[in-house]
Amino acid sequence: MSVEKIGFIGLGNMGYPMAKNIEKAGFPLFVYNRTTEKSEDFKIKSTVSESVEDLVNNSDIIFTMLTNDNAVKSVYEKIFKNNLEGKLFVDMSTISQEMSKEVGDAVKIKKAGFLDAPVAGSTKPAAEGTLIIMAGGDAQDLKRATPYLEKMGKIKHLGENGKGLAAKISINYFLAMIYEGLAETVLLSDKLGVNREMMLEIINESASGSGATKVKTPLLLNNQFNAAFALDLMLKDIRLAKDAGADFPLGNRNLETYEKASADGFGKEDVIGIIQYLEQ
Repeated sequence: MSVEKIGFIGLGNMGYPMAKNIEKAGFPLFVYNRTTEKSEDFKIKSTVSESVEDLVNNSDIIFTMLTNDNAVKSVYEKIFKNNLEGKLFVDMSTISQEMSKEVGDAVKIKKAGFLDAPVAGSTKPAAEGTLIIMAGGDAQDLKRATPYLEKMGKIKHLGENGKGLAAKISINYFLAMIYEGLAETVLLSDKLGVNREMMLEIINESASGSGATKVKTPLLLNNQFNAAFALDLMLKDIRLAKDAGADFPLGNRNLETYEKASADGFGKEDVIGIIQYLEQ
């Protein structure tokens, strides 16, 4: 079996460690990022492409990890200028199902394959290769992408194109409420005079604890909210859920809170930094 050449577009907080795991596995890798300084660490073992078009022309399977609908549309408009026949595109961005379908349909018209494969997990599992990858698309395309996706995490095949995004939007809708609930609980216990470290131990060791609460505990203890996953990105995902049909009492109030926190200047902080807005 011939070795496929891999392309990776988008080396942000998540894309960078994901691409690094492909590089560490020894696959031939081409990378591209709009801001070139994020590509510097790839120059020794991989190839840094000068443009999207250059990367696509030199790659067989192309992964994209981008911020939002507009970023995906902009990058794929450049991709569509190339001969795509026989290539496979795996978009790991969290975007609307409508945008994903539009891009996927256009890719297929050009005789290439397309998967939506957004991920659950933030920068630590991205670095460790333990993300949960929610894939939507043809089983044969997924089989082709599996050797590379496996280096980034555990794969869940949800069905046709768009189903991966449906699962991702749903899980982040839930996570947004967990994080606000965690922040409010910590503030209540602070108000009642409970030691914050002990309160977080109780949360994490009880039925209310989860990976989500545990990963945010150090940030809450240190009052340092450098973004592993920015509040504005969570707000984007809650809005995607709302647009997809989430119209429920708790979710609506949750959306309102995140919108106000972003408007008050906390959008670039980590999502658990919503505690700063709540304690104002």
